[in-house]
Amino acid sequence: MSSAVLPRSRAPAPAAVPRSRDRRAERALFHRYHSLGDHSAREDLAKRFMPLARQLARRHQNGREPLEDLVQVASLGLVKAIDRFDSSRGTAFSSYAVPTISGELKRYFRDSAWSAHVPRGMQERVLAVNGTIARLSRDLGRSPSVQEVAATMDSDSETVLEAMEASMAYDSVSLDGPQRPDGEEMGVSHAETIGEEDPAYELVDYRDATAAAMATLPKREQTVLRLRFVEGLTQSEIGRHIGVSQMHVSRLKRRALKQLHEQV
Repeated sequence: MSSAVLPRSRAPAPAAVPRSRDRRAERALFHRYHSLGDHSAREDLAKRFMPLARQLARRHQNGREPLEDLVQVASLGLVKAIDRFDSSRGTAFSSYAVPTISGELKRYFRDSAWSAHVPRGMQERVLAVNGTIARLSRDLGRSPSVQEVAATMDSDSETVLEAMEASMAYDSVSLDGPQRPDGEEMGVSHAETIGEEDPAYELVDYRDATAAAMATLPKREQTVLRLRFVEGLTQSEIGRHIGVSQMHVSRLKRRALKQLHEQV
C-alpha cells in the first residue's frame, strides 16, 4: 500500500514579507532618530533609501553631468528629507522623499546654469550681498534696507540692487559660498548645516518686497532687467533685442533700479 506524498511547505519568498513590517521598521528608525537623537538610525535610514536616491539621480541624468555627481546631490536631498520628515502623519517616507530629492537635483541644475551664464564678478557680488543681508537680518532683527546693506559693504545702492536682481532669478544660490557637487561649501560640508534654519529664509521678505516693486515697473524696464540679470545679455545685446541704443538701455536700467530703490 503506497503512502500519499504530502506537498512540502515552502518558506515565504522575500517579496511575500508584508510591507507593513517594512513600514514598522521605518517608523521605528525615525522614532529612534527624531525622538531619541540616535544618529545611527539616521545612517540606517540613509542606507535603506539610498537606492531610491540613485534611481532619481539616474532619471535626472542628461548626459552632461557625471552620474556620481548627481548621486551626491540626491544623497544630500535624501538626508534633508530624513531630517525634515514627520513620521507622525502616517504617510510613507518615500512619498515625501521623492519630491525633496528631485527638488535638490533641480536646484543643482539651476545653479549650474547660473554659474555658466552669469559673469563671475556678478556671482561674487550676489554672494556678498546675500551674506550681508543675512548677517544684518540677524543683528537687526529685521530685514535691512538697501542703504544699510550698501553702507555695510562700503558700496552703492545701485550695485546692491543689481546683485539682488540677479539673485532673485536663482534663489537657490548659496549664501556662504559657491555650491559644489561634492557636497562641500567653502570648506564646510552640507552635513554640518543640515537641520539648521536655512539663512535664505531671512531673505524671503526682502525678496518679496523687491518682486512686488518689480511688478510695478513698465514692461520695457522689466524686460531690460530680465535680459540683463536673468539671461546675462550685455547692454548692446539688449539694445539690439528691443530695438534701442545701448545708451538708451543704460538709461532704462538706471531708471528701473532707481524706482526699485525708492520702493524697497
